Amino acid sequence: MNGTAINPDIPLAVIFPLPFQILALVGLAILGWATNLHGLDVAGIDVISSMDLRTDVSSPLPAHYPAPRQSSGLVALYRSVYRIFIAYASLCFASWIVYRYTTHGDARLVDVFGYIPGMVALSLVCILLCPYNILHKTERRKFLQAIRRCLLSSSDSPVYFSDVVLADIFTSFAQVIGDVWLSLCMLLPGHSILNPTAGVGLSRWILPTVMSFPSLVRLRQCVIEYSHQSNTSRRPLYNALKYATAFPVIYLSAAQRITIADAAVAEAADKAWYGEQALFRLWLLAAMVNSLYSFWWDVTNDWGFELLTPRSEEQTREPRSPPKRLVLPDLHSAAPLNPGSNSYDTPISPGETTRLSPGRFSYSKYYQPQGLRATLHFPVLLYHFLIIFDLVLRLTWSMKLFSVLNVNSAASIGNFCLKAAELFRRWMWVFIRVEWEMIKKGRDGKRIDDDVAEYELIPSATIERT
Repeated sequence: MNGTAINPDIPLAVIFPLPFQILALVGLAILGWATNLHGLDVAGIDVISSMDLRTDVSSPLPAHYPAPRQSSGLVALYRSVYRIFIAYASLCFASWIVYRYTTHGDARLVDVFGYIPGMVALSLVCILLCPYNILHKTERRKFLQAIRRCLLSSSDSPVYFSDVVLADIFTSFAQVIGDVWLSLCMLLPGHSILNPTAGVGLSRWILPTVMSFPSLVRLRQCVIEYSHQSNTSRRPLYNALKYATAFPVIYLSAAQRITIADAAVAEAADKAWYGEQALFRLWLLAAMVNSLYSFWWDVTNDWGFELLTPRSEEQTREPRSPPKRLVLPDLHSAAPLNPGSNSYDTPISPGETTRLSPGRFSYSKYYQPQGLRATLHFPVLLYHFLIIFDLVLRLTWSMKLFSVLNVNSAASIGNFCLKAAELFRRWMWVFIRVEWEMIKKGRDGKRIDDDVAEYELIPSATIERT
């Protein structure tokens, strides 16, 4: 055990140490994904087609051709994810009960039995990599293939929408991934679960590098999209800029922590406040740029809202037209959509209901809500809540990174709640992001059984049959 002082969050570190917090957050993510699929299906949104989540295990991945909407296939998929969550939660909860029983809340026994969460994590990794046809092999295989495409795809490969969503989810796990590194350090000889350390010397830069890895993966996807030979848009470049702005926030936070630690050793920590340091000013500027730019991108590009889109004088003078007819009912059927049809340009008469699919969620509206868009699948209040919640979480994201880089508070209850809140924000983000992807396909007259499918920003004409 090192000789550093016990931090004030010692009761939580004894009862619910950082490794178990990581396992709990991963479990929340699994449950969140299951409820994402379930909720989108209830809303009548064709998740299998938009994200290429086909249940046909014989078809290779990546698959370029989405099948017609099959609600039964999606039901089977999210039920499998629910079962995975139940099994995962049962294992983690049982191991935590064993840990609590063996430690009896005694801080002196925490490090003695600190191997318990480590063994659980190792077992979960072995299950994930297990090649045998047991324990949901199909779901495990698809997840690993998606990870491989995100990390190892060639520069001329198309970027699939499902991989974009997965990579974005991992950016919300940046702090959790940093906690994984801290937990590994805790389990090393001479270290303690009660006093996490990020190392000394150059090793202190490993933690911010690990935390920046998800943004690097997403940045790479944007660069691949932008450099594709058939791309004519600068949108992927602007999207890449959003992820690039995360690196100064992370590394300037680490630099502040290291500078303060070095000053404390030199007995000069009390001579300067954060605000008097150039590093803090640079970090604050980088944090504001990253938070506000990311929020604008969420609202305008990922969700398709008009709230932050400049309107010309002519558009301002024009009266708002009734919302346009939703094209998704045609997309949900096996019959091809007639490309020449203008059904999606037909205004809805007053009192008419826009129904997403027979027997599913429907929403009536007589005008386009201010700042949103004409086609909405969910109640208007939900969108307003999400916009406000997204802004608040975006503005606190940098603060969370700074607190995580302060390793002594990484396992505090406040940090755990902030990480859970970020997962909740991403959970809500997925609903609106997938909804907007389907609306764009319907607006552009895309058929659900087209020869090729458009994923994110890669033009469909560039994806060849296999």
